[in-house]
Amino acid sequence: MKAVITFIGNDRLGIVFRASELAVKYGLNINDINQTIMDGFFTMFMIVDISGQTVPFDEIVKGYAELGEELGMYIKVQHEDIFNSMHQI
Repeated sequence: MKAVITFIGNDRLGIVFRASELAVKYGLNINDINQTIMDGFFTMFMIVDISGQTVPFDEIVKGYAELGEELGMYIKVQHEDIFNSMHQI
């Protein structure tokens, strides 16, 4: 089982570190990560394996939302099934 985590906001030191630190805390394995600066905005997508998660999924969602508030970013966690459903034609 996988989840997609999306990050959008101003670039600053430590975003990838903090995102990875939270993944370790929750028992998530980062399968893929892609980041870039687009028109002045830092954007990053992480695909994580949640099969080893150590907390309920809603706690993961809440934790990343709180990280987003702390960093002044938009961070959204979506279960793979929801992400795929939303992006089908």
